Amino acid sequence: MKKLRLPEAFPKKAALYTALAASTALMNFSLPQREPLSFALLFAALSCGLDPFLCGGAYIIASASALSLQATLCCALQAAALVLISCIYRRYNRSAGWERAAYAAAAQIPFIFLFPHAGYALFSFSVVWQKTVIAAFFFLLSLLFDGGLEALLRRAFRCRLNAQALAEISLMWLFLGMGIFNAFGATAFTSVCILFLLAAVCLTKSAASVPFAVVLSLPICVMKASAAPCAIFAVYACLGLLFIPYGKAAATLAAGACYVAVQYLSGVFDKGAAEIVFSLLAFALPALACVCTPESIYKRAEHGLLFYRERTLPRVAINRNRRAVGEQLYEISALFREIENAFTDRETTDHAGERIREQLTEKLCAGCPSRRRCEKENVGESLDKLIAVGCAKGRVNLIDLPADVSALCGNSAGLLFALNKQLAEYSRCAHELESAREGRRLLAEQARGVSEILRGIALEQSEEYSFSEGEKAVSAALSASGILSSEIFVYGEGGNLTVSMTLKSGLNGKRVCEIAGNALGVPLALAEKIPLTADRACYVLKRKANFDAAFGVASVPKEGEQASGDTHSILKIDERRFLVALSDGMGSGEEAREVSDRALNLLESCYKAKMPSKTVLSTVNKLIAYSSDERFACLDTAAVNLDTGTADIVKIGSPVGFLLSGEELRVLEGESLPIGMLEAVHPATMRVNMKENDFLIFMSDGVTTAFGSPTELCAYLSALRPLNPQSLAEEILSAALKRYGGKADDDMTVLAVRLMKAA
Repeated sequence: MKKLRLPEAFPKKAALYTALAASTALMNFSLPQREPLSFALLFAALSCGLDPFLCGGAYIIASASALSLQATLCCALQAAALVLISCIYRRYNRSAGWERAAYAAAAQIPFIFLFPHAGYALFSFSVVWQKTVIAAFFFLLSLLFDGGLEALLRRAFRCRLNAQALAEISLMWLFLGMGIFNAFGATAFTSVCILFLLAAVCLTKSAASVPFAVVLSLPICVMKASAAPCAIFAVYACLGLLFIPYGKAAATLAAGACYVAVQYLSGVFDKGAAEIVFSLLAFALPALACVCTPESIYKRAEHGLLFYRERTLPRVAINRNRRAVGEQLYEISALFREIENAFTDRETTDHAGERIREQLTEKLCAGCPSRRRCEKENVGESLDKLIAVGCAKGRVNLIDLPADVSALCGNSAGLLFALNKQLAEYSRCAHELESAREGRRLLAEQARGVSEILRGIALEQSEEYSFSEGEKAVSAALSASGILSSEIFVYGEGGNLTVSMTLKSGLNGKRVCEIAGNALGVPLALAEKIPLTADRACYVLKRKANFDAAFGVASVPKEGEQASGDTHSILKIDERRFLVALSDGMGSGEEAREVSDRALNLLESCYKAKMPSKTVLSTVNKLIAYSSDERFACLDTAAVNLDTGTADIVKIGSPVGFLLSGEELRVLEGESLPIGMLEAVHPATMRVNMKENDFLIFMSDGVTTAFGSPTELCAYLSALRPLNPQSLAEEILSAALKRYGGKADDDMTVLAVRLMKAA
């Protein structure tokens, strides 16, 4: 037998119509004579497009609360009229407009003339007029319930509800709560309210649960004609909020203690045991239900509420723009990759020897009488060997001439002259070809570097900003400290964590960072403060690095020179990395300084653009080589990560550097030629792990030469116990000058970096 499968939407629809039927039945208990107040709910349900037959059937069954066949007949006529009109509109695929009010008013006629009613002694006019007034009240409620039910079914948890919708929903709860109170008693009603109240406290963990508690208490306030329940329910919510940071159990126990105290003061414990137990269970059962509800359910509901409360459209717009920019950058990155491929050399076969031989044969051997004899003796192979020697040496002479060629060729001198002329032309073309090839390689490397930069930015831009649990934590922490923020935006992970918030512009940035950092469990620092209005600003906080750095530089030019050929750079690459560099131009004075500056400026620009290190070094070397006019530069660079303390060090033709760590001294040296001396640089690269209070020291050759030997320099540095990098740099420079007799024989520069634990 085939198993019947229900549609996926069936459970939701079943729950909806079950809740609607229960609400319809309970609302008829709101008024003393069981007047069909649920007519307003029936009208609202039909206006919202719910199934007319199910809604009408529920309304007719609910009329049984009046315990009168005449009342059931009255409700059946009302339901029939509204269901018929609803079916007609559905048949013609139309929606009712203002005329709905006329249908609601007309449907009250059976109530006025058929519903059994004894009248209220409070009013002196006749029962018919009293029923007319009640019918008018039902008519007004129908219009209000229409908006409230529509807000519950279609807008709740999808967008922010306005004040009117919230008031209409509260009015619906007022009459539903009165029905529960009359049908099951005050204790049962209180138990239902406690369940909703504790769930709201555990879910929102915010002050929003206090007005919610007040709304919950409205029915019992009306039934008892007292405002005391309103205050009591507000106290329950406040106590729950005070203890909710310690867990759901703590919040329910605090509210439960208050509940027991209220029951004691109201005299419940002076009554029978059954009533006492029933009263205590009224709180214990909903409290147990809230505590035992799995946390995953609260998380899902909380996420829905967060989405409901937050302004989602700006995030959607931001993500859409970031995604579009990321895609465009990725396409541009692919374009530069294709440019790289276009400029990359392909392996080609050099046929220069064959071409040279063809030209020699055409010019010298075409009219030679000995040509046939040379061909017969296979002199061509010897000629190929001679040409190969010439291509390798650049020219040939009589010594290089093979014996068989010398014996058979009657014009050996002319052959050598013509061959040397061809080799000179070949050398010139080869040099031009190699220059063009090197230029293409440089362009290809640059295209690859730009492609990788754009690809990295594209991946970063494509990351979407989603809702973060940290935003709520930061908001709660700021509120607890008396700081109110209208907007909080937390995004990114690890070192890229960023917190943006709108606060009063006069707040202490360090205090804000401390509060937000404690809420998120990470150290934060104020990265930017953007004024928005006269008294509001956007505070941008970023994750603070584990380390900080201090720098010291001491420099003196060569005696008699106005400018030093040494230049240095201290560059902040991003929030978590910095670059230090020392460049020593060959020679001294303005020319050496120009080369040194050029190398550093190129280096800084490439690192700022986040170009890969390998591409940076190759590019800088080639550009300096092409334009330096035989002037070169030695270079020391270190890119330091402030999170880990690792330093990537590159040394190109520079003297030794040092890492001073407590009493331990580590020598950092390389063996490559200065930058610009060769077209392909082979730098010495190394990675060192710096710790707190370690010193990294770079020196130009004017300083290291003053000490005579690396051994003497190491002995001097090992004896130092520096406190700050500036005094260390000045002390080393002073010691070097003393060894020169007080006069600098060369440009002298010391660059020192100290790594410190971040405050």
